[in-house]
Amino acid sequence: MSGATLLALSACTPAPTFVSPTSSSVGKTEAARKGSRATTRVALRAGTGTLDLAGTTAPTWSYGSIPSPIIRLKKGDALGATIENALPEPTSIHWHGVALRNDMDGVPNLTQKAIAAGSSFRYQFHAPHAGTYWFHPHVGTQLDRGLYGALIVEDPKEPLAYDDEWVVILDDWLDGVTATPPEVLADLSKGMGYMDDMGIRMGNMLMGAKSNVLGGDAGDVYYPHYLINGRPPADPETYASAPGKRVRIRLINAGGDTAFRVALAGHHLTVTHTEGFPVDPVEVDSVLLGMGERYDVIVAMGDGVFAFVAEAEGKQNRAFAVVRTSAGTTPPTTVIVPELSGRLATVDKLRAASDVALPTRSPDRELTIRLRGSMTTYNWSLDGRRFSHDNPMNDAHPISAGERVRVNFVNTTEMWHPMHLHGHTYQHSNGGPRKDTSIVLPGRTLSVDFDADNPGRWLTDCHNLYHGEAGMMGVLAYTN
Repeated sequence: MSGATLLALSACTPAPTFVSPTSSSVGKTEAARKGSRATTRVALRAGTGTLDLAGTTAPTWSYGSIPSPIIRLKKGDALGATIENALPEPTSIHWHGVALRNDMDGVPNLTQKAIAAGSSFRYQFHAPHAGTYWFHPHVGTQLDRGLYGALIVEDPKEPLAYDDEWVVILDDWLDGVTATPPEVLADLSKGMGYMDDMGIRMGNMLMGAKSNVLGGDAGDVYYPHYLINGRPPADPETYASAPGKRVRIRLINAGGDTAFRVALAGHHLTVTHTEGFPVDPVEVDSVLLGMGERYDVIVAMGDGVFAFVAEAEGKQNRAFAVVRTSAGTTPPTTVIVPELSGRLATVDKLRAASDVALPTRSPDRELTIRLRGSMTTYNWSLDGRRFSHDNPMNDAHPISAGERVRVNFVNTTEMWHPMHLHGHTYQHSNGGPRKDTSIVLPGRTLSVDFDADNPGRWLTDCHNLYHGEAGMMGVLAYTN
């Protein structure tokens, strides 16, 4: 067959048509999720405010507190969340990790219109899976302010035995202190070597942050503060418990550019869940979380006062809290925690529990997505195509309902990237854990499988906020 004939046939091949976020298939899938008639109703107000950083007052944006109060509901229940936008610009809420209906996913111009300043919007969806989730905006750099909170979906038949629970949200902070997130993105976008008149290292860039476990460079951005549940080390949160109690700690990394290595001095951690899905339990000394990742661990509490530390991986700084089970002196924020250099939980050491592992099946469709870009020009992209917020369906990857889809994330860059897939939970190849956000190391390929059982148009993005906003996003879209 001649080249001209092939071109003619190609021209006759119709372009795929994609399921819309409000299609009947989306509604039918949502109707099948209903596990109860219960609805948890919450009201959120996104507005301006301040954060007290141990005496330093930082103007910022939040949902009234940082983090927002925890939202809890039962597996199968509905969430009805009304958000009032009192910000000076549009916003949205993305319910990170939840396999929800597509028109409630919170990605402007892809799944909904942005919520205009002065208006409100009601998110309504069922939560089909128990787990540790969180919520944040998906507009510009708003995530790197104080607009975030935990969403905990509880299992009415919870098989895990524990006495208490502690939700821990980790964050890196600069808003209102050294710069604003839009200023940071503007600085970074000028590329390596730019020095602004603020004199903050290389503008807002952080040079020389290195981590072997992350494959080299640890991050791009200089942060003056690292927080646990909105509080800096100089004003730490104290979690009170009792000796012998088994505590479930739900860890969430809400940072913009920082991986955290988490440990509790004098204790071992048993990893039980990744992104809400159970794994075969593994005892470790510390856990590494990239941005957007969540891990649940069980700790048997000792007797005393202990440092709970989240090292900003490769950045020579830390977030800090205190765990107190009896009287005693509070440890200093600089205390040496041997567990930080002990057995580290990384994703390659974890396997999905048998009851949540995907059934063995060959993929029906295989997608290869190449992560590209560099610090030199700050031109992050997927497959060399920088994401367009105005035209998000450009170059969308078509998939079909019912398929087993394999995605190969090929990292061609010299940086690590925490890649997130909206609307689905995938499984790492070779029996690895179920997740929705995973670190892809420089020069490496991460292969994950998921079942296409949630119709719509779904974002996949780097959860390094600044990489994503510079263009490292793309779309997987169901065809009609």
